[in-house]
Amino acid sequence: MTRQLPRLGAALVIASAALLVSACGSADPDAAATPETSATSPAPEPTQPEQTPEPAPAGEEADPTCETIIDATTVADFESIGWTSRTDPFYVGSHEMTDGISCVWANFDAPASDHLQLFGWARNDDSEARAAQDELVGQGWIREEAPEGVYITENPQTTIATDDQGYGMTYLFADGSVKLADTKQGLLLITWPKG
Repeated sequence: MTRQLPRLGAALVIASAALLVSACGSADPDAAATPETSATSPAPEPTQPEQTPEPAPAGEEADPTCETIIDATTVADFESIGWTSRTDPFYVGSHEMTDGISCVWANFDAPASDHLQLFGWARNDDSEARAAQDELVGQGWIREEAPEGVYITENPQTTIATDDQGYGMTYLFADGSVKLADTKQGLLLITWPKG
C-alpha cells in the first residue's frame, strides 16, 4: 500500500497539470463552432467593352509623380525594402520651380536617419535656369558644362554624402528642364520625361 500512495499522488499532479494546460489553451468555443462565410453577389455584367486609354501625344504627358520620374525597377527596389515616397515642392536655391516635383524616398516609419534618396524634376525656361544657377554658384556650388547640359553640384568640402566620383547633391539643367539627385550618379535614375 505504501508504494501505491506515491503513484496515486504523482498521477493526481499530472492530471491536474494536464487540466490546467488544456484550460489555458482552449479556444473561444464560438469561434470554433462558427465557420467563416462571406456574402457574395453576382458580378455586374459590363454594358460596354472597356476601352484602353490612348497614350498622350508627345509633349502632353501626364504630370510627373515620385513613381514616374524614376524607372519602375528603382521604384520596385525601394518598395521591396519598405521605402515610400514623400512629395515636396521643387526648389533650386530659393527659387521654387512650380512646374515640378521633388521626391524623398525613405522608410518614414523607421526612426529618423540619413538613409534616403532624393530625386526631382521640373520644367524651367532659360531665365529661371540662369537665375537659379547664378544663385547656387554664388553660394559656393560648382558649375560644370557638359554635352548633356549644365551641372551644378555641391562644393565637395561641404558635401555630406558623395557618389563614387566625389559628387554630392547635383542639379542638371538641360533642354528646358532641371533634374536633381542627392548625387551626380543618382541623376542617371531619373527617366522623366518618358519617351
